[in-house]
Amino acid sequence: MNKLVKISLKILGALIVLALLFYFVVGPIMRTNTKKHSPEVVETYDNNATNIEVFYCSPSKKGRTIFGELVPYGEVWRTGANEASTFTTNKDLTINGNVLPAGKYTLWTIPGEDSWQVIFNKKMYGWGVRFQDGKAMREADHDALVATATVSQSITVQESFSINVLETSSSDLVLMFAWDNVTVPLSMKVN
Repeated sequence: MNKLVKISLKILGALIVLALLFYFVVGPIMRTNTKKHSPEVVETYDNNATNIEVFYCSPSKKGRTIFGELVPYGEVWRTGANEASTFTTNKDLTINGNVLPAGKYTLWTIPGEDSWQVIFNKKMYGWGVRFQDGKAMREADHDALVATATVSQSITVQESFSINVLETSSSDLVLMFAWDNVTVPLSMKVN
């Protein structure tokens, strides 16, 4: 074996060892540390044979200005921290007059001062943002439904971000986003 091949194999071996070290040691440590500050939350709604599950990681305000600064207006947000948030429903839902078929989606938003675009995307992403530029990983060509929801100002400040599925008096549902002094209700009807 010539010297160049030996050097190439050593470099390749070192790269493989580094990749495995990152995957099995550094990655899990990073994930554990980020989850301390933005814990995983699984919100479930189960009533009348309708099952909805929302998975997200809940960041905290920590004295920061959230919307318009930490979460910029007019840009796609992973809607939480860490992994892309997911929304799963076993029933078709009507949202803003459009049908969201039963299934599992990643959940993205584009916050604005007066309204948000709430995006249900068919593609599953391993993480919420790209490492090279910090931008959301969402690919618009995989969007199943994009809906508009009106922003409401809350009289109280909510320290941790939350997504809840609430039932209204008319048995319709509301997907409620809340953080800081902002609440964003998105009405949904079970088909």
